Order: sequence, then C-alpha cells, then structure tokens
Amino acid sequence: MTNKNNKSILEQTNRRRLKYISVLPSFITILNAMAGLAAITIASKGFEGGVIKFKIPGLLFTNFGLAGLMIFVAMIADMLDGRVARMSNSTSEFGGQLDSLCDVVSFGIAPVFLAYKYLTYELDHLVRPPMLMEGFLSRFIWLCCAVYLACAVIRLARFNVENDEDDSSHMKFSGLPSPAAAGAVICLIVFIQDLYILPGPDSSIYYYSRLAVVYLLPFVVLGSGLLMVSRVTYPHLINQYLRGKKPLTHLVWAVIVIVLIIWSLAAALVISFIGFAIFGVLRTLVMKIRDK
Repeated sequence: MTNKNNKSILEQTNRRRLKYISVLPSFITILNAMAGLAAITIASKGFEGGVIKFKIPGLLFTNFGLAGLMIFVAMIADMLDGRVARMSNSTSEFGGQLDSLCDVVSFGIAPVFLAYKYLTYELDHLVRPPMLMEGFLSRFIWLCCAVYLACAVIRLARFNVENDEDDSSHMKFSGLPSPAAAGAVICLIVFIQDLYILPGPDSSIYYYSRLAVVYLLPFVVLGSGLLMVSRVTYPHLINQYLRGKKPLTHLVWAVIVIVLIIWSLAAALVISFIGFAIFGVLRTLVMKIRDK
C-alpha cells in the first residue's frame, strides 16, 4: 500500500505543470533575446549596406555599429528584468532559467557572430594576408569565437546553479559577467564604426585605429571568454557603488563617467568595458600578492 502511495505522489509530481508566470519581467527578458536576434540579423548584412541614416537627426550607423547598439539594448533589458522582478516580489526559478536562455542569444551568440563577420570582412578588405596566412587567420578567428561561445554557455549554466535570488547576495560575481564580456567584445567594433562616420574612411586616424582593432579583437574575444569561466571576482557596480550612502569619491567618479559619455559615447564604452575586465584581473593579482 505504501509503495502505491509513493508511486501516486511521484506521478503527481511528474505531471506538475507551470501555471503562473510573472508577465512583465518575462516580457522584458524576451525583449533581451529579440534585441540579440536583431543584432545577428543586422550584422549578417555586413558592411556592404554602408551607412544607415535614421529619421532622428544626427543618428548615423553602419550595419556593424547598429548591430552592436542592439546588443547594448539587450543589456538594458537584462538589467531591468531582474530588478523589476525583485521590486514586484515575483522572482522565480522560471525567470532565472528564461533569463539565462535569452542571455545565451544576446551575450553569447550575437557578439561572436558580430565579431566574426567584422573580422572576416576586414581580413578580406584591409589586411589581405598571403594565401598561406589567410587560412590560418580565419581558423584562429573562428577558434576564438568558438571558445567565447562555449565559455558563455558554461558561465550562464554555472550562474544558474550558484545563483541566489536574495538581492543582498548580489554584491559580486565569480568570473566576468556575460553582459560585460559581450560589451568588451562589441565596444571596439562600435568605436571603429563611430570613427568611420565622424572623420570619414579616408582619415589616417581611422585607418590605423581600424588596423589596431583587427589585430586586437580576436584576443579580446578569447580573453573575455576565458574570464567568464574564471574565478576572478568582479563587483556588482550598482549594488556596491550606487546603492545606499557612499563617500564623496563615488560621486566624483560618477561625474567623470557622465562627462566621458557626453564627450564620446564610443570611447566611454571602450574605457568602461575593457577597463572593467582588466580591473578584476589586476585586483585579484594584488589581493594574492598581499596574501603572500
């Protein structure tokens, strides 16, 4: 009789279905994935479309630049969904799993697809290596992108296992967060596309900057991927530095960041994302040296 009861309970558990979800946080999370899909779609058009001009005055983008912008839109959605869920007391395991699946699209597939399309385009039109080197460079770029994607998937799966829904526990990250890793990859592309629009493609500054990005970006992709699965600790910037009462120096840094954004948004993105990735590594090294 006991075995039958246990079997009945087990069958009821297996038949359990998800009946309720939090609509607003889930909708914002899905917008994250849609922005990632938009980035992939736009990046697939390559550079042949030239500059895209919007009806809003002053907004000019290349296809690569607009694709990068879509990934930044996905970051905003990723930042809002969890906060909205906690404010409405509607956090759930479903929301966490949905968030990670959408993050794989927006911060895993989309950035490496954009980086791969951009680098292969530049390989054909700017670098033009000898025939023997071209195959090696193409495979190296693909390998860097593959490592990044694998690390992004592992990072998000690990985060799901180790994550605590309590907001007070979100003070630091173990490994580079996937949105920050995606930002480190695409900020260089957005920066070089911004240079294309401002001084024009014939500028010597644009040419040498473009060349530097082509040689640097594969290593940024590879390094960002490896940092995601590392145990290097990174602070949660909002929870650690913007919430509650803080010293005056925090206000000074906030003003500096705002001024930098006003001066050049593309340059501010490069300094912020690349600086954040390097900051975690340097801080970990300093802490280990102090311990010794």
